[in-house]
Amino acid sequence: MMRLVALILAYLFLALAIVGVFLPGIPTVPFLLLTAWFSAKGSERLHRWLYEHPHLGKLLIDWERQGAISRTGKMVAMLMLIASWVVMYHRLNNVWALAAIATLFIVIASYLVSRPEPH
Repeated sequence: MMRLVALILAYLFLALAIVGVFLPGIPTVPFLLLTAWFSAKGSERLHRWLYEHPHLGKLLIDWERQGAISRTGKMVAMLMLIASWVVMYHRLNNVWALAAIATLFIVIASYLVSRPEPH
């Protein structure tokens, strides 16, 4: 039963990661990392596919072995954070919510910048 739950969650997080590639405000990498974790528990085939994928595999391996994020990945993430905040700025009229979101995004950006780049 737990294997089935892990498999369902792996596919759910994979779907969210794919959506995150196209929509600002939805993070891709955290959902991808959750996909890898749940697939390791629920589907050896999906887990192997993730790690053998030409784009996703390198990202996962770099994170797993070195806790590293590529410079390109950092730049894309930063641009997405900025784009997300700009969209919310134009749609939200709540200054406190905008300030809270900006604070959260600054914390996320600081964490991303602090990660090493892969060797």
